[in-house]
Amino acid sequence: MKHLADDLWIFDGEAVPFLGLPFSTRMTVVRLSEGGLWVHSPIKLTETIKAQLQELGQVNYLIAPNHLHHLFLAEWIAAYPSAEMFGTDEVIKKRDDLSFHASLNTQRVWDWDVDIEQELISGSPLMEECVFYHKSSGTLIVTDLVENFSGDNFSYWQKQAAKVVGILAPKGKTPLDWRLSFLLGKADARRHMNRVLAWKPQTLIMAHGEIVRENTGEFLARSFKWLLG
Repeated sequence: MKHLADDLWIFDGEAVPFLGLPFSTRMTVVRLSEGGLWVHSPIKLTETIKAQLQELGQVNYLIAPNHLHHLFLAEWIAAYPSAEMFGTDEVIKKRDDLSFHASLNTQRVWDWDVDIEQELISGSPLMEECVFYHKSSGTLIVTDLVENFSGDNFSYWQKQAAKVVGILAPKGKTPLDWRLSFLLGKADARRHMNRVLAWKPQTLIMAHGEIVRENTGEFLARSFKWLLG
């Protein structure tokens, strides 16, 4: 557990294999103004994590921001049965064995609106992702929209592949396959990204890769040049 800002922590978990690369896992936890915990992209649950969360507060919300971040939801809802779980339409369809409170695709008043804003990035048939902005710390929280691997645990060939795909630090961006899938939906995606950039994030937390805490605006402008021009 690492404390990044007031009422905001990250937890780094073990890597999981994906497309031939060891994908690091990371979840972000926000303590809301009302005292409950908002858990973004839950990682593998351990007794150590349970003990750490107990010190922070009560787990009230579990967030699955896209259809790739669902692996550990069942164990979390078993451990925290009173928590409400939210996901995109895609992840809800994929995990029909789980009971979600509501879809992140809907327009509604969210219980965390006081502390966190959100935007659903659409425009691709490959995937949608809901991204979040923690207002008080100026932190943008994403999963796969930007990946920025250090490559420290990659082989030589894995590093070369990551560079080609565009996800190697310090020049991380949206993975190549996802970027290409916006061919017919760039206008839609651009509208959403302009709203995200209007938040002017000071910190960028990704589920996969190095956190950006300096020159974040420049990093985002470079990362989304493919979309914004």
